Amino acid sequence: MVMAIEKIVVVDDEMMIRKSLETQLRNKRYSVASAQDLAGARKILSRDSFDLVFLDVRLPDGEGTELLEELTAKVDGPMIVMMTGYGSVESAVSCMQAGAFDYVMKPFSFDQIEVVVDKAASFDKMKRVTRYYVEEIEAKATDIVGEAEAVRLLKDMVRKVAATEATVLISGENGTGKELVARELYNNSLLAEKPYIRVNCASISETLMESEFFGHEKGAYTGATERREGRFELADGGTLLLDEISEIAPALQAKLLRVLQEKEFERVGGNKTIQVKVRVLATTNRNLMEEVEKGKFREDLYYRLNVFPIVVPPLRDRSDDIPLLAETFLKRHARKHGLDKAKFSKQALKSMRNHFWPGNVRELENAVERAVILTEHGKAIGPELLGLGGAPVSLQTHKAKSSVPPGSTPEEGADPVEEIEGILTMEEIEREHILQALKATGGNRTKAAELLAINVRTLRNKIRQYKIDGKSVP
Repeated sequence: MVMAIEKIVVVDDEMMIRKSLETQLRNKRYSVASAQDLAGARKILSRDSFDLVFLDVRLPDGEGTELLEELTAKVDGPMIVMMTGYGSVESAVSCMQAGAFDYVMKPFSFDQIEVVVDKAASFDKMKRVTRYYVEEIEAKATDIVGEAEAVRLLKDMVRKVAATEATVLISGENGTGKELVARELYNNSLLAEKPYIRVNCASISETLMESEFFGHEKGAYTGATERREGRFELADGGTLLLDEISEIAPALQAKLLRVLQEKEFERVGGNKTIQVKVRVLATTNRNLMEEVEKGKFREDLYYRLNVFPIVVPPLRDRSDDIPLLAETFLKRHARKHGLDKAKFSKQALKSMRNHFWPGNVRELENAVERAVILTEHGKAIGPELLGLGGAPVSLQTHKAKSSVPPGSTPEEGADPVEEIEGILTMEEIEREHILQALKATGGNRTKAAELLAINVRTLRNKIRQYKIDGKSVP
């Protein structure tokens, strides 16, 4: 369904034309205002947001092109259709070059006007969707890489559900590739030529999230200077990805449930019910059922989202895929940074397979890109450029309680429990990883979060959890 043009202004000094257009447009359920001159038009346009303006070239108090220039200078100004009975090819070209959307000659039929409005609605939707469609072109063509059994099962599930319009809940740790799975679902769906809109629920403040979802009317709150469509409206007819759905505030969960059930909503500050048809994909790095049990997530919303669950495996459960993934990232970033040839040393490949990768695939890609930037031309990338040692992170220990040298066999009769007690816990591994990231970024939390392949909010929570302060950073 094409996003409807809702509010139209007719500016013409001929009363018969003005009233006729006004009446016929209202009969088509458009909200219409009209003016006979530039002064009246400016007054109307200052009070409210409009989608489309039919503007006469010649008016009693000046040229319509004056108002055309004013409106086209606005970032989110309305589209302009110029009207004239004195037209020529030259004036039409001039108006179009000045920013007019279209041009109609008097006398015109209302059928002509309807065609122009429909064309404007289609163009408006394309323009607004494009504004939000910010994913990298490269990402569109990226496949799910891997041959491990867990990945083959994942690919099979994606293939089966992609051809449907079922709601899909994609869960997994940070950096596992949940968003990539969502894109694969979209690319292989029947909606692949329709809009694909993503909203990161973790990066939007609670106060603005409702507006991001549902849009707002002019004057709905301080700073709302223009009417704005929300992500659901922009995704109408296509696919909406709700990234990190667990971060949605409880107050908004009820409103989200309504739009998923009823396919309708109202903009913030508005009273017009807007109907949409959207396929919803959602991702989460948390166990939503546990969040339900804690009272942090609505049970009815969970079941509405969990129509078809997909769990993306962590990288540690598909270690055989690490060399393949690393080579894929190596080619991508070598090309990106202008390197003709780049390769890993055998030790680098071994170290990558042994590493725990708490940040999963995203952390691996970040490590490879850093190594590509740091490597010298013609030299193989070693584990030092990747920031890796030779032993698995999960097996790194505190200062040994045993006197057995590294790599030696414990003496007969030695207590193996003593050795096991030296192994780092998952929490200790994670804390150490965060400390190293903070050190590498000079304490910059935004950069550290990017390095760890997590969002800043998650990093802040981890810093509080592990009681990390400035003095703790190595």
